[in-house]
Parts: sequence; C-alpha cells; structure tokens
Amino acid sequence: MALGTVDQWVLNAAEPYALARFWAFVLGGEPVAREDGWALVEGGRGRPRLSFQPDPAPKTERNRVHPDVRVDDIFAATEAAVAEGARRRGDPVTDAQGTFQVLLDPEGNEFCLVSPVKR
Repeated sequence: MALGTVDQWVLNAAEPYALARFWAFVLGGEPVAREDGWALVEGGRGRPRLSFQPDPAPKTERNRVHPDVRVDDIFAATEAAVAEGARRRGDPVTDAQGTFQVLLDPEGNEFCLVSPVKR
C-alpha cells in the first residue's frame, strides 16, 4: 500500500527563477516566479512539479538524488543543455543499458541525460 504520490520535488537554489528557467528548458513547461522568492516549473503530462526554494548557501557536496532525463539524441541534447548553462562532468559513457552523460545545472546540481539502448 502506498502512502501517497510525489506532489513536487524541491531544490534549494541561490537564484530560484534562473534555475526554474533552465529546468523548464530541459523538461519543458513554463517557469513561474512566486512573490515569496520561490520559483517552479509545473510538471504537466503526469510529472510532479519541480520547485526551487531560496537558499543562499552554496552547494558543497554531490547530490544524493539526481534526475535521469531521457533524450533521443544524447549528443545534440548535451550541446543544447551546455548552451543553456549546463556543464559536462566527464565524457559520455556507454554500457549495456545505453549511453549517459553526467551534467551539472547552472548551480552545480548533477543530472544525467540518458539514451537507452533501443530494443
């Protein structure tokens, strides 16, 4: 029995609206600024909302959780994300599951672009 469903994922951010704009580019949707300093990207299409709460403290450690974003063309998606402010962490890796590229968003949060093996 499940206790509930994920309503939203919340990330701390030095610049919440700037990070919401970046993630709206990556995932689709429109960034929304709230009057209280928070910002968000509405999930749509069955996805939970992605919210950003103000936090001036710099990110100092690796994320314990990170999103894997499925893409059709990992190389084109990587270039587009980098042009929007992401940074590469290493080279793309290919294994039996497909290809993935570790990236950092503009505030240093890790995420992966993934292109699974087509079966």
